[in-house]
Order: sequence, then structure tokens, then C-alpha cells
Amino acid sequence: MKAIQVGLLGIGTVGSGTFNVLRRNQEEIRRRAGRGIEITMVADLDTARARAVVGDSARVVADAREVIANPEIDIVIELIGGYGIAKALVMEAIAAGKHVVTANKALLAVHGTEIFAAAREKGVMVAFEGAVAGGIPIIKALREGLTANHIEWIAGIINGTTNFILSEMRAKGLDFGAALKEAQALGYAEADPSFDIEGVDAAHKATIMSAIAFGIPVQFDKAHVEGITTLQAADITYAEQLGYRIKLLGITKRRDDGIELRVHPTLVPAKRLIANVEGAMNAVLVQADAVGTTLYYGKGAGAEPTASAVVADLVDITRLHTADPNHRVPHLAFQPDELAPTPILPIDKVVTAFYLRLQVADKAGVLARITGILAALGISIDALLQRPNDSGGTEGATQTDVIILTHDTVEGEMNKAIAQMQALPTVLAPIVRIRKEELN
Repeated sequence: MKAIQVGLLGIGTVGSGTFNVLRRNQEEIRRRAGRGIEITMVADLDTARARAVVGDSARVVADAREVIANPEIDIVIELIGGYGIAKALVMEAIAAGKHVVTANKALLAVHGTEIFAAAREKGVMVAFEGAVAGGIPIIKALREGLTANHIEWIAGIINGTTNFILSEMRAKGLDFGAALKEAQALGYAEADPSFDIEGVDAAHKATIMSAIAFGIPVQFDKAHVEGITTLQAADITYAEQLGYRIKLLGITKRRDDGIELRVHPTLVPAKRLIANVEGAMNAVLVQADAVGTTLYYGKGAGAEPTASAVVADLVDITRLHTADPNHRVPHLAFQPDELAPTPILPIDKVVTAFYLRLQVADKAGVLARITGILAALGISIDALLQRPNDSGGTEGATQTDVIILTHDTVEGEMNKAIAQMQALPTVLAPIVRIRKEELN
């Protein structure tokens, strides 16, 4: 049988990895797919770089639209990234009747609904395993492996850059700025790391997983997103003393009144496996009714880990290339006309526990005022620490750090409590608030 013909748009880090993995493992891939898979055209503005990777084994062009226009190309791999030209090219490839493989989480999180609808109309597939958690096959697990389950929640370390920074802050006592510089020096962080450290990259991935898990449209604009730029070394130390570690988590939960979709720093019990995921590694924890808790761990980025996912998508499409479109696995796991209009809940309706750190004047009655405010709003305390603070005092008074862990409460009530506590004259600095998840 004739090999399936693939056009590759963008041959940077992941594109090069995809080409090399496909070439190196071509015989094993052919045996699994049932026919050969060949990248026969590559489009990249840097044609010299592209030729250095592919040699004479593929035609290299500068214009991606030449690849899309080629009637011999069955599958287009989009590895350009971003929302702009990448979206235009993906939509043009679909319109031309080509299947699409992409690792572009930003594109799918923002425009996935439109892209999947266009693909359904044309009877083609859009595969995107590489868009979430690199080489970890979490999309296939959610779409297929867990299809018998009622998924309850997902919590994931899905950005290696931020996990590396937090690991260094904890292990070496570094502040955020020093840990970021180390990440950049080692190549874990970009020169402009904003998408990573502000939580946007993780939110793109969490949005995609949420849609697949709960059968809802992708709704990145409804996600609550916080990064790690304001985290302080003192809070990582205090969390450790209380038996917790701080991780940037993408969290999505099913509730009776809607779906929680949020990315933020989170205290996780140190005894949980996910709390011990260090460095640039990724991990995704899924809670479901039939199977219970499952954990998926591995490299979340890099040339060959992501290429592993891209090539797996190529194999899937090759196997189903001639299948009736109605017999293929739906893009978001649920049949398109069965997607639910379940609302994404605003952050002030989220229910979680909290870590609070208050810098207060060390005077009689201060703690009673603070705990009284929490009690009046129905917020119960799980644990409390008081530690000296050597940053000086006001009018001769010393300062102390009060660290409080609460039980679960509605975020809106916690916002009221923080506003009232912040207004106390004995609270001397902005209150630090970090959400806490037991993940049990």
C-alpha cells in the first residue's frame, strides 16, 4: 500500500524531533499503522535550516500554502505556534480536505470550537496529543482510556518551566528572580518567559483537558489564571513546615452548578505523588468514579517527547484515514451535538481551602481579631503557625508572621475576610493568599 504523504509546517525544535523520530522508527511505525508514513514536504521560512534537517528526503519550500495546495499531501502537521498565521493555515488545510496534526495548545484553547466544527464539516480529523503535557498521552487517556468513567476532577503540573523554578526555590531557598535566571541559563525558560510564569501556557492546556473531560466547548476566556511571579521564598518554607509543597496547578472540577477551571499556585500535601514531581517534569492527576485516581507522569516538553505525541497522532490518522467519519473518536471525546452548555464558574464561586500569611504587630488581641473575622464568615481554621518576623516594628512593637490554613470555603467569602483583616491597623503588609488542595 502506498505510504501516506505528510506535509510539515515549521521545522524548529519539535518539527526536527518529529522528522527524526519518524525516520528512525519508520519500520516499527509502519508495522503499527498498516502502511508507511512519509514527510514528503516541509515548509519553513528558514529553508537552509530545513534542508539541513531533511536533506534530500523531502521537498523544502518557504511558503506553507504550497504544502496545503499539494493534492498528494494527506496530512498537514502544524508546528508554527501562536494564534495568527497558524490558525489561517489550519483552517485552509481543513478546507482543502487535509487531516491536521498540531501541538498548538494556544490555538486550540482559543479557537478549538471553530476548528473542530470546520473539521467535522469536511470529514477530516484534527489530532492534538502533543498540545498537552508533551510526551504524556493524556489526551488519549481522557478521550479513550477513561471513556467509561464519570470524571470528577483533573489537577496537573502542565508547565515544566514553572515547575523547575518552584523546585529550585524549594530546594535551594532561592527567590523567584534568581530561580528564573537559573531556568533561563539552563534553557528551561525563554528569554521572554511571560506565557509560562504568568500561567497562560498551563491555562491553555487545562482548558483543553476540561473540555474533553466534561464534554463542554473549549472556553479559555473563562479560565481563572494566576502565575508564580509574586510567590515568595518565605511561603514555600512555611508551606514545607506545615507538610505542603507549592506547585502551579491547572485544575478543573465538575460541580453540580458548573465547572471550575483555574490555574494558580497551590499548596499540595507533601505525601502526594504529584507534590514530589520535580524539575521540568509534568504530571496529571485524574479522579474518576470507576477507576479511581490515575496519575500520568513524564516529560512535558522537548523535541522528541513532543514528537512522540505528534507521530502517535499520525499513526492514529493513518489507521482511520479511510474510516467513516462518524465512526472516529470525536475531537472532544463526546459527540459534537452532545457537548453540554455547562457554565464555567467565576473564581469567587470556587470552593477550596486557603493558606494565609499575615504580617502583624505582635500585640495582645491581634490573633483574636483575625480569628474572629474568619469565624464570623463561617471560615474554619485547620492549622495555625506564628513565627517571628525580623523586619522591624511600628512604634517600638515587634512584628510576627501569622500563617493560617483554612478548611474549604467559598472564595467570595474568603475575599470578604481578607478585606476585613487587611483593614485592621495591626496588619502591617498585604496579606498573602494561596489556595490549597488536598487532592485525595
